[in-house]
Amino acid sequence: MSQTPRLIGLLGGSFNPAHGGHRRISLFAIDALGLDEVWWMVSPGNVLKPAKGMAPLAARVASARKAARRAPIRVTAIEAQMGTRYTIETVRALRRRYPKLRFVWIMGADNLAQFHRWKDWRAIAREMPIAVIARPGYDGRALASPAMAWLGRWRRRHRPDLHGAKRSAPALTFLRFDPDTRSASAIRASDPGWYHRYAGIAARDMVTHRSIGVSEP
Repeated sequence: MSQTPRLIGLLGGSFNPAHGGHRRISLFAIDALGLDEVWWMVSPGNVLKPAKGMAPLAARVASARKAARRAPIRVTAIEAQMGTRYTIETVRALRRRYPKLRFVWIMGADNLAQFHRWKDWRAIAREMPIAVIARPGYDGRALASPAMAWLGRWRRRHRPDLHGAKRSAPALTFLRFDPDTRSASAIRASDPGWYHRYAGIAARDMVTHRSIGVSEP
């Protein structure tokens, strides 16, 4: 008798730094979509964002591990280890590396609003189902975006049994819950040197179990 594949949510981002909002969104997605766990994929860099103000990768991984404690969340810098630059490269590499797992890509409404700017975004949607988390101020732009105009035909009403998200991609599911106003940019504005608290820490990848390196002061 075949075993049901584990279902993993993928939440990518700079996590600069990670905070309770990331955790709350992830726990909500796990419950709403019936996920086994969520992987926080800490990006080495975002091609759509300036590098200025980006803390060292080890510090961002360490902050994410702290925010994810005692939760079904794994923090990984697997993109840096695989050498992938674009999301399409990452999702294809993950599916090759972990053929027995099933993945759901999780993104905020702010990312859906600019999804059409991502490299080969239609191919990303064909690789795995997408779950979009509502985010204050972005829902209107997300629904009016070029990506939504194309993805709308595969939109499925969310149900507790993950109707839509467990089926073959493309599949798009919207998740709505009480908005969380916390943001990494606000944390950086109030505490620009937050990453100094993680100086000298060698963070460990919770998926590959490799050492990320030592955070710079």
